[in-house]
Amino acid sequence: MPFKKLVFILFLCSHFSYRLMAASVDTISVNTLLQILAQQQVFTNNEFTKGTFPSFRTYHFNAAKPDDNIFFTALIVFTLRELYPNFNADDKVLVDSIIQNALPAFKKFKNATGRNTYNFWSTNPTIVFPNGGWLNLMNTSMALPDDMDDTAISLMALNTDSADVQKVHLLMQQYVNLRNGKKNRSAPKILRSYPTYSTWFGDKMPIDFDICVLSNILYLTYKYNLPVSKADTAAINLIKACIAHHYLQTKSAMIAPHYQRLPIILYHLSRLMSLPNFHGLDNERKVLINMTHQLLNQSSTQYFDKIILSTALLKWHEYPLNNTIIHTQSFSDFFFNNDFVFFKATMGSILPSVFKNLFTSLQIGVFNYYSSSYNIVLLMEYLLLHQQNTISAP
Repeated sequence: MPFKKLVFILFLCSHFSYRLMAASVDTISVNTLLQILAQQQVFTNNEFTKGTFPSFRTYHFNAAKPDDNIFFTALIVFTLRELYPNFNADDKVLVDSIIQNALPAFKKFKNATGRNTYNFWSTNPTIVFPNGGWLNLMNTSMALPDDMDDTAISLMALNTDSADVQKVHLLMQQYVNLRNGKKNRSAPKILRSYPTYSTWFGDKMPIDFDICVLSNILYLTYKYNLPVSKADTAAINLIKACIAHHYLQTKSAMIAPHYQRLPIILYHLSRLMSLPNFHGLDNERKVLINMTHQLLNQSSTQYFDKIILSTALLKWHEYPLNNTIIHTQSFSDFFFNNDFVFFKATMGSILPSVFKNLFTSLQIGVFNYYSSSYNIVLLMEYLLLHQQNTISAP
């Protein structure tokens, strides 16, 4: 067992009784999870920015390295805001404290010119692969441009003013496929002519599609009731094409190179489709629900995948048919297996498709990212939605 994980388990045992640790996860209170989450927020740690939550990256069999990024903290704050109506009055006080402590950290990852776009890593100073050894000698030359995923999630986490979000949305229209003679070369051939968003705010970066990133951009568009652009419509149509051609099941790493896995794709789509004013994928809803049920009921499906698949069904106002693994999993087992990879940094994502396939299949240049803090929030989200569904059921 990695030393960091052992230390974390010992920390839990010292703060919570063994009876609690042995309890099944659906008996654990949201307040307990919030307290653990608050304990994990960084206040004094040289590895991470104050106010953020720790996250780590692994590469093949290398030991996990601390990775100071805004991605997981933005996801945590965004998710807490979305779940806010589901918390009781006492829990809302703790949620407010967690959010307020996190907000100042975003400045370090904002575009250096002051523009309202955000980078995965620090822009002040510029850093790539924190704790990357020799890689950090090229913090400037290898610096990635800001990306639409971190930008969309961060804008929502910061509860950004609608007028400012609209300005960023207009800026996004400049970084789309087929603009200025640039065309996607890494997606499956039938997707390469969709005039939708690239992942990157970078003039020199090749066009890169990721349907999870597109889902987050669309979430931003519809959450803020922005005018639906040509690129937004193209994003919806691209997602529809991926579903129709069964690419979610057969080419998940090609169509979502930064997330790669079907359960995580389904989770993103369900989150987008949970918005009351979004109807762009209504005709695909039944197919996606059936796909989710099938995955959820496979014995080989990983525990954390079952959590996010169950959450996806609840977001679609469906109820998991057979979900005993979540209800019987012990709290200690949950934390012993809390290195669930939600995101992948993939160097081959922007390569032509033949090389992208090779890099993906051989896992060349693929860095796995996880945050135990965000995984706590994913469990919390499931518990709150499960509770809400149980209360509202006739």
